[in-house]
Amino acid sequence: MTSILEQLTGAVSDAFAAAGLPRDLGVVIESGRPDLAPYQCNGALAAAKAAKANPRALAETVAAQLTAARPDLAVEIAGPGFLNITPQDALYDQRADALAADPRTGARTADKSLKVMIDFGGPNVAKPMHVGHLRSSVIGDCLQRLMRFRGHRVISDIHLGDWGLQMGQLITELEDEQPDLPYFDAGFTGPYPDEAPVTIDDLARLYPQASAKGKADPVRQERSRKATAELQAGRPGYRALLAHFIAVSVAALKDDFGALGVHFDLWKGESDVNDLIPAMVEDFKARGVAEESDGAWIVRVAREDDNKELAPLILVSSQGSALYATTDLATILERRREQDPELILYVVDLGQSDHFEQVFRAAVKAGLAQEGGLEHVKFGTVNGPDGKRLRTRAGGSFRLSDLIEEARARARQRLTEAGLGAELPPEAFEDVARKVANAAIKFSDLQNVRTTNYIFDLDRFVSFEGKTGPYLLYQAVRIGSLLRKAKGEGLEPGPVRTGHAAEAALVRRLDGFNAALERAEAGRAPHLLCEHAYSLAQAFSAFYTQCPILPEKDEAIRASRLRLAEAALAQLTLALDLIGMEAPERM
Repeated sequence: MTSILEQLTGAVSDAFAAAGLPRDLGVVIESGRPDLAPYQCNGALAAAKAAKANPRALAETVAAQLTAARPDLAVEIAGPGFLNITPQDALYDQRADALAADPRTGARTADKSLKVMIDFGGPNVAKPMHVGHLRSSVIGDCLQRLMRFRGHRVISDIHLGDWGLQMGQLITELEDEQPDLPYFDAGFTGPYPDEAPVTIDDLARLYPQASAKGKADPVRQERSRKATAELQAGRPGYRALLAHFIAVSVAALKDDFGALGVHFDLWKGESDVNDLIPAMVEDFKARGVAEESDGAWIVRVAREDDNKELAPLILVSSQGSALYATTDLATILERRREQDPELILYVVDLGQSDHFEQVFRAAVKAGLAQEGGLEHVKFGTVNGPDGKRLRTRAGGSFRLSDLIEEARARARQRLTEAGLGAELPPEAFEDVARKVANAAIKFSDLQNVRTTNYIFDLDRFVSFEGKTGPYLLYQAVRIGSLLRKAKGEGLEPGPVRTGHAAEAALVRRLDGFNAALERAEAGRAPHLLCEHAYSLAQAFSAFYTQCPILPEKDEAIRASRLRLAEAALAQLTLALDLIGMEAPERM
């Protein structure tokens, strides 16, 4: 399906070529002055500059060629040589009917389907998820939805933090509390209990206890380091405990992620690649990828054209330990062997930029990945009203589950204040509140350019007015209600016949869906999806206000407007789903 913009660009490009000018100057865009014309082309100015000619004279030549070939287009020349283009209604009608008949409402798939892995989430075992995990979760989920919709083969991985000193701290703290458990008996040969000796609440309590003791007592910290080393060396009891820690944590994480509507294909962690590290390190040494430096093994990743100094990646520390970068390289190795993706996206905050630059360069140097096959999709922070990272009133990390519950409480309050959902049974009302809360959280995050920080203001985000997720849900519910009422009255949609400016404006918004998807994918930019959904909702609202639908007496006009409403709901629903939002049927 070809959009109106693409059709116009083709026609104007032909006109430029017919006038002896470069075709690529015929790009048509939506006008910045829709009161003058809906579309414009500025190519005559560039052509005149290159040819040292009068731009208005060139524009007149192009306009003559265009109107001769396409009499259905009204062309005016403005200023020094801008081409203002107004199509006849028939072009809008034809495009609107095609969009309404298409289940994807004009969205095409990518020219080339890629196998893509998306690494996001990244919570640590035994630690409750906090608000810092929010952006990775919603941005990563939006990207996996978008890329699947665009026809890519996507595999998402949570990449759990389940390896390192925190595991040794948990083991030693549990041993202090329950020393008689068989996991601490080096002579025990098993089998170990199937039931975990801890709950998620136990883990959430044990870790800060152990961490505080380690900071206060070097001997206690060394004991945790020793337990970590024994765990990584394969001590059976400790490995059995790790499996329990992971299982308990994953069950809790699935609740938190499930509450947000976020899902992963793989639930792998750092521990899954531990056994690959020794052979990988030896391979790096043998091939000269790694070199010894002050007792450590490093990979030099700096380049002559670097604008800033980039330190070598430390593969093995001088104490003989593998580090996070080592684990990340082993993960790339495992993914190449098991999934062989063409592209891996890492949805991780800006603070890890240097780390990923080191890892990516080392991976390419070692032949684990192609240049450009690894990409850091970086993002800014979620801040409180003071402009600093969002914290609780006590200054601690804001638990994500608490944030979700607070959003639901505010959603219930706003629904009640607005008189919405009053006729719904309690279960249905709670479901609406959940959807409104999720929409508030996700849209408030995703509408921002991802590399920027933003202020979290829940009162504003749960509003049904302004540029918010709940506003978009309300618009979808309103269109659905309108269509149900029309169906109940026996009214059917029919061929589109635009005649009002608000109808044409709505068609233009519908027509921009595929372009928005293409730009969002190319820039890993969910905010462009949000912009499209919001502009579509606004265009429908203006159309609904200015163009009566059910009260319209002319059957053909009424049927046309119902068709436009149908197309708007279908596309808005698709856009909301890609963002990760679900519109209720009633509100």
